[in-house]
Parts: sequence; structure tokens; C-alpha cells
Amino acid sequence: MTKYGSFPGARPRRLRTTPAMRRMVAEHRLHPADLILPAFVREGIGEPVPISAMPGVVQHTRDTLRKAAVEAVDAGVAGIMLFGVPEDAKKDGAGTAGTDPDGILQVAIRDVKAEVGDDLVIMSDLCLDEYTDHGHCGVLDAEGRVDNDATLERYAEMAQVQADAGVHVVGPSGMMDGQVGVIRDALDQTGHEDVSVLAYTVKYSSAFFGPFREAVGSSLQGDRKTYQQDPANLRESMRELALDLEEGADMVMVKPAMPYLDVLAKVADTVDVPVAAYQISGEYAMIEAAAEKGWIDRDKAILEALTGIKRAGADMILTYWATEVARGL
Repeated sequence: MTKYGSFPGARPRRLRTTPAMRRMVAEHRLHPADLILPAFVREGIGEPVPISAMPGVVQHTRDTLRKAAVEAVDAGVAGIMLFGVPEDAKKDGAGTAGTDPDGILQVAIRDVKAEVGDDLVIMSDLCLDEYTDHGHCGVLDAEGRVDNDATLERYAEMAQVQADAGVHVVGPSGMMDGQVGVIRDALDQTGHEDVSVLAYTVKYSSAFFGPFREAVGSSLQGDRKTYQQDPANLRESMRELALDLEEGADMVMVKPAMPYLDVLAKVADTVDVPVAAYQISGEYAMIEAAAEKGWIDRDKAILEALTGIKRAGADMILTYWATEVARGL
């Protein structure tokens, strides 16, 4: 005992003394099986097209997408979320390329399925924005507004063709009211009861989506504030969560991730289904840009950001670094 008595009696620093000690007592650990790789496949290109705002990410050809899927499997990544980018000439007001059995996304699903089978959970973006000439996530009415119920009919068709192509999970991301229930019914009525629905339950109208619009060749006119959620709201998110679960969602998602860790934690504490979080394009771009400037340590920042998302409650994380991080783990 010193002249200061036994103070301090508690010394948390004892558990931080060495790397081995810190590793042993870590409360949360990333694992390759936590990670899902979002990937873009573009119609009509002979070589991958770099996405300028997302260094290291490309619009794939069909061949390079197959290679990326194999690399993801080899690294232990759990899943791949596919986004189709059609030729501009095939875009129209109804997004018909999105329900064409030979559309780029359906072809890509079949390609990946043939290449890796069930070794990778194949997921598909179920939304019209990549395929419409106006860039919105649904069809428009006579006044130029997104028509919720008419869009649901299109989503039901999309679910069927994606399931026919062999997808394991559909990810409805358009934020239409009732989309999960309509898609679940469409899948069940066409013999696709085993196809899961990963609901984009909490999707905010976020400034961090900017680079993604280049990635999918978006033709967006205006904004999506009438159907994506207001970043100021949390109770609204919990209402969306209750509705999606009631309609049959197998898994739920929060998107974006880092600016909404409080929402992610609330969702994770509430549900008994798996919870995903999407580390979106703007989150990726910020870290890459700061690292390129030499302002942060890139690799440490990536792991810290992903660990924070895991700590907040995500069971699965969609990240453009999935394969790279999985290899390192």
C-alpha cells in the first residue's frame, strides 16, 4: 500500500497492456462471414469501368463479375449484392429492363450462380431506379409523382424474374409502402418460397449516396425525399420496421450505416431477425479520399469503421471493402 492507499482500486488499463491481452478481451470481432460485397455489372462493356468517386470499385463486365464472385468465396465473404447497369437506350419510364428475363441483372445472377453455386449467398437489388429514364425507384403518375401502388406491381414482377434467375435473397430498396408484403406474396405464389427478403427497412434520403449514382449510371431528376426517410426521424424508422416484419421480412437493413449507428442499435435491440447495415458509397469515398491525402491510416480506419458498425448491432455489413477485409481477417 502506498501513501495514497489503495486508490485507484479498479484499473481497467490492466486489460489493455499488450496486443494479446487486448485481443483476448475484445468484445466484438469482425469475421469474413459478416461481410457482403456490393457489386455493379454493366451491360455492353468489354473492360471494367472505374468509378471515379469510389477508387478501387468498378462497373464489372460479366466476366470480371464472375471473377469477383470467386475471389469473394475464396476470401470467406458471406454474400454478394448485385446491381445491374443497363445500356441507356434500354431505359424507359417503366424500367422494363428490370423485369426482362434477359436483362443485365438477371443475366448476372445466372452467371454468378453458375460460377459459385451456393458457396456465396447471391443477393439482388430489387428496385427500378437503374432501369428508368427518370431515375426514380418507381413508375410515375400523370403529375410526375412516384406512384406507390403501380410500382408495387412492377416489384412483384422483378421478384419473380430475379428468383427465376436463381437468386437466394432479394433486396427491395425502393422504399414503397407495402413492398415487402407484395414481394413475399409474389415469391410464394410462383414457387419461390425459399427465396429470402432482405428488407431495406431504414433507408434515409442521404447526401452520402452521391458516388452510388455514378456507379449505377443514374438518370435521376429531382430527389427521392417523398419516399426515402427523413434523416431527422427515428420513430418513423421503427414504424417502418414493424411494418416490414409484419409483412414477412426475413432480414432487415439500415442504410446508410455510420451516420445512423443510433438507429442501427435501436433496430438491433428490437428485432429477432438478422440485421444488416450498408456502409454506402459516400462512407467509402470519404475514407479513401482522406487516406489518399495522407490524413488518416487507411487500413486502420476501415477496420475501425466496420467494427463500429458491428458494435452497434449489425449481424451483416455490406461494404465495398468486403473481399479485401475478409482476406486480412
